[in-house]
Amino acid sequence: MDMELKGQKIIVTAGAGGIGLEIARAFVREGAHVVVCDVDRDALNALSASDPSLKAHYCDVADRAQVEKFFDAALKELGGLDCLVNNAGIAGPTGRVEAINPDDWERCMSVCLTSQFNCARLAVPHLRKSTNPSIVNLSSAAGKFGFAMRTPYAAAKWGVIGFTKSLAIELGEDKIRVNAILPGLVAGDRQRRVLEARAQQRGMSFKETEAAAFSFTSIKDYVTPQQIADQIVFIASPRGKTISGQAISVDGDTRMLG
Repeated sequence: MDMELKGQKIIVTAGAGGIGLEIARAFVREGAHVVVCDVDRDALNALSASDPSLKAHYCDVADRAQVEKFFDAALKELGGLDCLVNNAGIAGPTGRVEAINPDDWERCMSVCLTSQFNCARLAVPHLRKSTNPSIVNLSSAAGKFGFAMRTPYAAAKWGVIGFTKSLAIELGEDKIRVNAILPGLVAGDRQRRVLEARAQQRGMSFKETEAAAFSFTSIKDYVTPQQIADQIVFIASPRGKTISGQAISVDGDTRMLG
């Protein structure tokens, strides 16, 4: 299916690995021009060999000055902007609220939530000039369910939903679509580390913790980064021109997090 994205100009944060890289590659396959940023210098260096069509920059999106520098460079390379994908995020600490280091709380909020503001505020003036403008914010199943011992992450991801819905209303008159994607249990090292931390906190084995997590889903399988990328490409394409203000779950019908 032709998603009519040839020549579109896309920015993906945290796009040098994991979900972000799959998103960037999915857009490239559709003929879009993509610029990514990341804090992983090794992953950025590897892109020149693995994905030479991707323009890549170092940027900590929680740092407003670095974001401004990145956007200056990316917009010059792209010559405009049609879609911003706010993918950057970290797992944050696992523990009871009284044991969480306040610095870890602040860092989780900065990367998972404030970074989306840092990027959106710079993107919007350029998106207004696009004929197919959109913003896609990565939230999580933790953005609609309580998540014991993961309060910083859950609070930030709930904030992403509020940010998304408010922006969708605010930017509707400019025909800029704003949506959030809520992945469930995603295959990869990051999800494994989260489950390992929960297993340690609860004195359980990894297998027991994994089984407990899947007991709350209808489809008992991990979501793949490619499935998330496919959903994002669709809503960012002209075929998704009336989809806005939505919190779209890609989670195997997760009913709660435990």
